[in-house]
Amino acid sequence: MGNSDAAQAVELIRALCEVLDKMTRQLAWLEQRGVRLEAAALRQDIDEAQAHINRLQRRYLEDDKHSRARQLANQAT
Repeated sequence: MGNSDAAQAVELIRALCEVLDKMTRQLAWLEQRGVRLEAAALRQDIDEAQAHINRLQRRYLEDDKHSRARQLANQAT
């Protein structure tokens, strides 16, 4: 895997983190209003998004030769 793969992973991680932030805010809103079914479904989506982020980081950014990309991804999370 090359630097372009790592760079693409960084961008995808950054986008997923933005979506994750929005979903987390929406979850808090739903929980405050007692909307349990929707909150549970959103919680599953949040868990899945976090799992995708973790897999991308492991697959593309754990290698030392991609340390700059890993730093960027950590800043995004």
